[in-house]
Amino acid sequence: MRFQVTHHTAYDYESEVSSSYGEAHLLPRELPGQRVLGAELLITPEPAERVDRADYFGNRVTHFVLQEGHRDLTVTATSTVEVRGRVAAGQHPSEQLLVAQPWEAVRDLLRDAAFATSRTGLHGVADFLLDSPQAMTTAAAAAYAWPSFEPGRPILDAVAEFSSRIHADFEFNAGATTVGTPVDEVLARRAGVCQDFAHLTIAGLRAMGLAARYVSGYLETDPPPGQPKLQGADVSHAWVSVYVPQIGWVDVDPTNDQFVTDRYITTAWGRDYGDVAPLKGVIFTEGETTSLEVSVDVRRVGGGSPLQQPVGTVGPGPAVQGAQQ
Repeated sequence: MRFQVTHHTAYDYESEVSSSYGEAHLLPRELPGQRVLGAELLITPEPAERVDRADYFGNRVTHFVLQEGHRDLTVTATSTVEVRGRVAAGQHPSEQLLVAQPWEAVRDLLRDAAFATSRTGLHGVADFLLDSPQAMTTAAAAAYAWPSFEPGRPILDAVAEFSSRIHADFEFNAGATTVGTPVDEVLARRAGVCQDFAHLTIAGLRAMGLAARYVSGYLETDPPPGQPKLQGADVSHAWVSVYVPQIGWVDVDPTNDQFVTDRYITTAWGRDYGDVAPLKGVIFTEGETTSLEVSVDVRRVGGGSPLQQPVGTVGPGPAVQGAQQ
């Protein structure tokens, strides 16, 4: 499938801003199963300095500096992305025993020093075993996750059940939290948005000794006929990847209670939201208020050609509702 993604952000400042410094994670990654056919990031006013590079996690990031006075700022990212239908983890016969392995076996392997130093070991994984500022493995997060991780339970069964519980127990409420709400506060309020649900999932998985990362991206805005519109489709979305040795990263969306499908487009991943915020920065001004408008549109623009590499690390789940800020 081929999608066109438009992410438009507009700031309107009360008083003139003398200078500003920004960082954007708005352009999709090139991945097995996801091909970026074109991508452009337009910033107005035009920055005095701009650097496009890959960050520590391999995401596409843009740094920019505006040094002349301005009263407004717009940042528009437009991308055309081709996504091949994702294959559920474990559907291939060679993977069936791997996804059936007990979650404790995965945990123990991730702790094993020999695995950590092997060619197929923890390179690119170890960062996601540790606490991060917005996904702390608190006692409350561990206690909430624990019932899903019964002894001997297959790893993906445990992950799916944990995700489903979050979907069932928490209300999607965009006014209940902010971008900095801690995991324990989300647990106490039993409400939030996809960012919060992703952080809670990550905290619980890491508390169980598993590797989990935060994924930022988009959902198809208008669903195909007969399929429900998913929550989080009108803004940038967030979900979670959990690492299963010998299979790779398996993506699950607790907001919508499903494994990630071909209606998802990946932009960036990191330890938590702080690593991959779509747009953040610092401004210098005497004004006290700023208005912000964000709009996201993801539309199919026609069938794509087959990709050369299969996905194979994600799979379909129940198309239940569930969303980001």
